Amino acid sequence: MKKLNLTILILLCASIMFAQKTQKKDKAIFKEYKAGYYQNSILKGIEDYEKTDEKPTVTKKFKIDLTGIDAPTSVDQFTKFWYQPPISQGNAGTCWCFSTISFFESEVYRLYKKDVKLSEMYTVYCEYIEKAKEFVKTKGKSKFGEGSEGNAVTRMWKKYGVIPESDYSGMLPGQTFYNHEKMFDEMDTYLKAVKTNCEWNEDEVVATIKSIMNGYMGTPPAKVTVEGKEMTPNEYLKNVLKLNLDDYIDVMSLLENPYNTKCEYVVPDNWWHSADYYNVSLEDYMSIIKYAIKNGYTIALGGDVSEAGFEPIAQVAVVPTFDIPSEYIDENARQFRFSNESTTDDHGIHLVGYYEKDGTTWFLIKDSGAGSRNAGKDSKNFGFYFFHEDYVKLKMMDFMVHKDAMKDVLKKFTK
Repeated sequence: MKKLNLTILILLCASIMFAQKTQKKDKAIFKEYKAGYYQNSILKGIEDYEKTDEKPTVTKKFKIDLTGIDAPTSVDQFTKFWYQPPISQGNAGTCWCFSTISFFESEVYRLYKKDVKLSEMYTVYCEYIEKAKEFVKTKGKSKFGEGSEGNAVTRMWKKYGVIPESDYSGMLPGQTFYNHEKMFDEMDTYLKAVKTNCEWNEDEVVATIKSIMNGYMGTPPAKVTVEGKEMTPNEYLKNVLKLNLDDYIDVMSLLENPYNTKCEYVVPDNWWHSADYYNVSLEDYMSIIKYAIKNGYTIALGGDVSEAGFEPIAQVAVVPTFDIPSEYIDENARQFRFSNESTTDDHGIHLVGYYEKDGTTWFLIKDSGAGSRNAGKDSKNFGFYFFHEDYVKLKMMDFMVHKDAMKDVLKKFTK
C-alpha cells in the first residue's frame, strides 16, 4: 500500500513539473505602427491639417505577439445590450464624458425603452465652467485640464441638466471631428495669466472662459424643444430622461483604503476630490461587473490602456504572462501597479457585452478613442475593443453602475 502511495506521489509531482515546463508563455515583438485612424481620419478631418507639412511617422512599439492567442474576432460573438452606435471624440481629451453619457443613454433605454442621443459637449462646457470657478476659489491650485472622471457627468447634470445632441453638437459648421487643442491652450494660457496677475474675479474669469468656448464650440441653448414642449436642461433630465442620478454608484478596488468604505479616488482627473467611491474587494469588484453585464446592465469603466497587452490593431486587450501570469493577478498586483504609477487612469470606456469562452469571460468595450476604429468604417468591429477579464481585473480601476446590480455588496457598507 505504501509503495502504491509513493508511486502516485511521484507521478503527481512529475505531472506538476511537466505542466510547469509546458505552460504557455506569451511573447512580445516590436511592432511597426503606421498611420491609423487618428492620423488618416481625425487629423485630416480637422481644419488646416492638410495645409501643414506634418507627416505621419512610423513608430515601433513593444506589444504582445497575439499569434496563438484565441481572442474574439467579431462583435457578433458577444451577447450585447442596447447602446448608441460608437462615435469619435476626435482630438479632445473628453473620453470621461463620451463613455459615461453612452452609459446613461443605455440606461434610459434599459429603464424606459427610449432611444436618446445626448450632447456630450454640453456637459463638457459645464465642466469647464466649474473647473474655472474652482481654479479661482483655490487661487490656481486646482487642476485645470481636459480630463475628468465619470461621476463628473452626474455632478454636472445635477447642477446644469442635460440636452439632446441635436440641440448642441459642440461643433461649428463644416467641422467633422472635435478638436479642442487650440481651445484648451487658449483657456489654459488665460488662467495662467490670471494666476500670475492675481486677478481673482470669478465672474470675469467665467465670462472669459465661456467666451473662448463659445468661439470654438458655439453657445449652448438655455432651453430646448422636445416633442413640441419647451424646457430647460434640468427639466429635460427630470421629465424626459427620468433618471435618478443618486441610483448610480462609483466603485473602486484598492488596498490603500479599507474595503466596504467610501473614499476618495486619488488621481489627477478627480480634480474636485470626490470621496463618493465605494471601495470593495477585488473579488466583489469583478463579481459586480460580471453580474451586471450578464443581467442586462451596462457599465462605464475607467482605467489604463497604455499596456503591452493592449493591441490597437487587433483591438484586443489581454495581460501577457511576461507582465504577470493570470494566477498571480490579485489585489496586491493591482495596488502595486497603481502605487508605482505603472497603472494610470487614462481612459474612459463603456462595457456593453460579454462572451464566455473556455471558462473565461471576454468583455465588449464601446470606445470613443481612435484606436478602436483601426478596423475601418466598414467593419462591424469599428469603435470596439475586446477585453479579457484579466485585463479588467488588473488595469481597470473604477466603474459606474446602477445600484441594483450590486445590492448584495452594498449590504456590506455601514450607513
